Amino acid sequence: MNDRLSAQYWLHEKELTAYSSDAVRDRRRRAMELFEAKGFPSQRDEDWKYSSLKPVLSPHYALNSPCAALEDEHLEYADIKRFLVNELDAYRVVFLNGRYTSWLSDTTHQGFDVCTLSSAWKKYPETIERYFAQLTEDLGPLAQLNTALAWDGIYVVVPDNVVVDRPIQLLSFTSGAEPRAIQVRNLVVLGVNSQVEIIERHQSLSDQPTWTNSVDEAYLAEGAQLRWVKLQHDGPLASMTQHTRIQQDRSSRSQVHTISTGGRFIRNNLDIVLNGPGAEARMLGLTLGKGKQLVDHHTLVDHRAPNCISHENYKGIYDEGSKGVFNGRIYVHREAQKTDAYQQNANLVLHQTAEVNAKPQLEIFADDVRCSHGCTVGQLDEDALFYLRARGIREPEARAMLMLAFAEDALAGIDHPSLNAKLHKLIAGKLGVDLTLDL
Repeated sequence: MNDRLSAQYWLHEKELTAYSSDAVRDRRRRAMELFEAKGFPSQRDEDWKYSSLKPVLSPHYALNSPCAALEDEHLEYADIKRFLVNELDAYRVVFLNGRYTSWLSDTTHQGFDVCTLSSAWKKYPETIERYFAQLTEDLGPLAQLNTALAWDGIYVVVPDNVVVDRPIQLLSFTSGAEPRAIQVRNLVVLGVNSQVEIIERHQSLSDQPTWTNSVDEAYLAEGAQLRWVKLQHDGPLASMTQHTRIQQDRSSRSQVHTISTGGRFIRNNLDIVLNGPGAEARMLGLTLGKGKQLVDHHTLVDHRAPNCISHENYKGIYDEGSKGVFNGRIYVHREAQKTDAYQQNANLVLHQTAEVNAKPQLEIFADDVRCSHGCTVGQLDEDALFYLRARGIREPEARAMLMLAFAEDALAGIDHPSLNAKLHKLIAGKLGVDLTLDL
């Protein structure tokens, strides 16, 4: 697999860098060289101790030529309707097998840019040179692979003092009659006091194994606000590795929800760098695992400036042989006085074959901070279950109600009723009960 990916880059390097500056070409080439030197991570690497990539890399994936147009595959609106939040008035950016599908998308350049990276290579070379791969140059081999090979993804640039009037629905689909691997790259740049909201979903439409390797870079200027909901509700043969890195300046705000309910292998890395005083980051996650699923969350909050806030709350529910990993790290630099950092990871294990490995970490080099972290692994409260059953609620519904109540914190701050309803419906379906919800 390493050799095939390396050959793909060197074969198509001219296509990948056709519109790029020398600096961007150098970043791509250096990224491939780093990947070739390190190869895929293994369980000998501390950050991958509990997660083996072998099942992900074993299929013989079809690899798209980086800039090829869509050929035999085609989607219609009816094919994707069920994956949308239909009641939500939103911009829509749709990709199929890593390529933009204009006939299903609704983008804009009116006062701000909601479009695609494939168009930005040529239209906005100065922005690409300034931002592309600047946040990811020190990341691991999967991010380097993406830097080298990715061609398309969303491109969102919002000028100072502009609020994007509608959320952005980002949908990335994979399909085909053979296993397929794709690289997705997203770039978000927010100007001073600007705001945007993104709702992201990756979905396999194939009955073959798929692997999506995705990287997001987001830059928040002073006072900017970003909300990002990542919905991972995929099929049993779909794998995903994702690394999101957000850099925040003074008084900016970010809120990232990661809802992982489907897919055989999911690895999420979420890094937030708080560069300016008064910046605030909120990270919320929910995992529902069952069967042979593995969901691995690695988070990092890097406090580099004073008076910053980070609140992190990840919940996990694991059943019947599923495996969960949580590795959360908060790093407070000496200059980051008055830091307020909170990290919580709580897990329910519903079956004796399920497994959770958790490692919360605090590294603090400032002396005037308020930092805390906690981690719990337990089972459903039998007294609460008895209370509900004593009032005539059947056990499956009673268990599901308790699990939904446990998971509710991870949905806090999602303001759109239609999105909230869709998430609750997906979660209830995953728990195996059709609940009538009071939303």
